Amino acid sequence: MPTLPLPARGLDHERVLGDLTARKKDDWKWRRGRSFSLVYHASDEHTALLERAYATYFHENALSPRAFPSLARLEAEVVAMVAHLLNGDDATAGAMTSGGTESILLAVKAYRDRARAAGAPPSGALPEMVLPRTAHPAFLKAAHYLDVRPVVVDVGADFRADARAVLAACNERTILVVCSAPSFPQGVIDPVAEIAPAAAARGIGCHVDACIGGFVLPFLEREGVAVPRFDLRVEGVTSISADLHKYAFGAKGASVVLYRNARLRRFKLFATDAWSGGAYGSPGVTGTRPGGAVAAAWAALHALGEDGYRAIAREVVAATERLKSGIAAIDGLHVVGEPAMSVLSFASRRGDIFRIADRLEARGWTLDRLQRPDSIHLVVTPAHAPIVDEFLADLRAASERAARELGWEPHRPTILEELSATTVV
Repeated sequence: MPTLPLPARGLDHERVLGDLTARKKDDWKWRRGRSFSLVYHASDEHTALLERAYATYFHENALSPRAFPSLARLEAEVVAMVAHLLNGDDATAGAMTSGGTESILLAVKAYRDRARAAGAPPSGALPEMVLPRTAHPAFLKAAHYLDVRPVVVDVGADFRADARAVLAACNERTILVVCSAPSFPQGVIDPVAEIAPAAAARGIGCHVDACIGGFVLPFLEREGVAVPRFDLRVEGVTSISADLHKYAFGAKGASVVLYRNARLRRFKLFATDAWSGGAYGSPGVTGTRPGGAVAAAWAALHALGEDGYRAIAREVVAATERLKSGIAAIDGLHVVGEPAMSVLSFASRRGDIFRIADRLEARGWTLDRLQRPDSIHLVVTPAHAPIVDEFLADLRAASERAARELGWEPHRPTILEELSATTVV
């Protein structure tokens, strides 16, 4: 690419800020609820709080707890609150990270290094981890970085991990199995309570990726919703990750990785004195760790509290149910699987779902597209509650137009179907 010189003279601050604002004109209009991923926005008031909290620790570096003991205390409190939320105990240990990918990478590193310390796997063999094909690609990235062989197994017709397939793929080289709560593509919860204890009986760890569900599922359960057990209550769950910059509504990037105990956690650490700069240690992949992200996460947890998170969980799931019902009412469309919370995807029986996505984008919506099966992905946040009806109206129009372009005749109910729909028993 061509090089770019610095300005010969420093620019006026207002011009710099104006240029930045102008450059955002083609970015996704997430404040209006017109996109369904990447940004988790609780409210403008909450965002203002995060910005002030972040700025309070703008210069501080969480790499050094000696230099900034207040940051170390903030991080410890954040980790302790997440551990309590996910039903850990006094033995639970963890740390904040820059996001779900780092949390997952550190979990995989801990299992790999624990196996190495125990003299496993057999000499010359790569350690392995077993994961369903719906697991987040961060696990494949971790495998690539850490020389761990990923063993990917298929899922059931409901898109949940097939417990038998997961366990059948385990062998003497397996260092961990992976479950999602929920999976990012379809929003379904893997059978953690079936997989984790069986893995533990074989001496294999189980990591639960609750990066997107960790701050919704516990509050739904407290609201009386039946949620399959997925957290540290389940025997055999030895680590779990939950993102603070998703449904905890912290600032990017912030996540937490928890380990069943400090014995496992120590294998994710790095320390050395093999250089001229003295002892060096870090709890994660990065060296410098922005203090602002820690402070903003702490502020979010305290500002929202349990009542705030419960209210958000109610709101986003109510909006999700309206979306699911509206999608199911459009001829040819269906929700994929049985989403457990506010993450879902939907597909078309006509095979034209990406054509529908094109038509929606022409109407100003920005959408993620999935494969296997081809589908449209929605992550529902409070920003979407006011626009459900607008989205469904545009979706219906886009679907009908796509059907016409394909020459598809809409399904017309038979007399028996009409009678069945209107008969009161």
